Amino acid sequence: MDEEALLQEEGSWTPLSLLASLLMVFGGALPYVPQYQEIRRSGNTDGFSTRVCLVLLVANILRVFFWIGKQFELTLLLQSVVMILTMFAMLHLCCTVQNSNRVSTKQHRITDLDLRYFWRWSAFEDYLLFCFGLAALCAVVSLLLMDSSVFVETLGSLAVTFEAMLGAPQLLRNFNNRSTKGMSVKMVLLWTAGDIFKTTYFITNQSPVQFWLCGSVQILIDVAILLQVLLYSQDTRVKLG
Repeated sequence: MDEEALLQEEGSWTPLSLLASLLMVFGGALPYVPQYQEIRRSGNTDGFSTRVCLVLLVANILRVFFWIGKQFELTLLLQSVVMILTMFAMLHLCCTVQNSNRVSTKQHRITDLDLRYFWRWSAFEDYLLFCFGLAALCAVVSLLLMDSSVFVETLGSLAVTFEAMLGAPQLLRNFNNRSTKGMSVKMVLLWTAGDIFKTTYFITNQSPVQFWLCGSVQILIDVAILLQVLLYSQDTRVKLG
């Protein structure tokens, strides 16, 4: 009987559902393509907050362990893996550009893990070390507490809380700079479209409630950033880069 149910579930895949799953897996990484291109073109990282990478790395590492405890859609696990790799690519580019600029201006590199320089390190390896350390800590704690449903649900809530704050570092950076210069507006537009899509996906597929609540908060933050673009571009031309 279980085999029949499995066959029915496999047969339920349609081209539309397959496309939706592929968009969920890779769609989250697409907004960073224009920002990646902008940083490479300009040789400047000032308009992009690398704390966006911090938020997404922490959120998706936690989500991987949440999946181990709750076994929700495999699509969402694959999405986390793709997002982690994407954030590593963004951090690697930012480190390369920043180190190149430091050499040209004869500034000292920041290579230690001093808390004063948290997430402002010069070496890409330091970011990898932090993520591997976080993953190891999560693995140890999960090994001890994974049988607790309270722990699993708390882990999921933490993961989506971090992810819900995805746009917050960029929002604050724009506010402090009173400008969106150097930030790819295309990236934010893709964030908004992606968050609307994935929130709809979560509701349609009856994903854990934490996911669609996270998506709703993300949409609100995306809209706030787009309002910043309008506000700060009153005296300057908006660059869709």
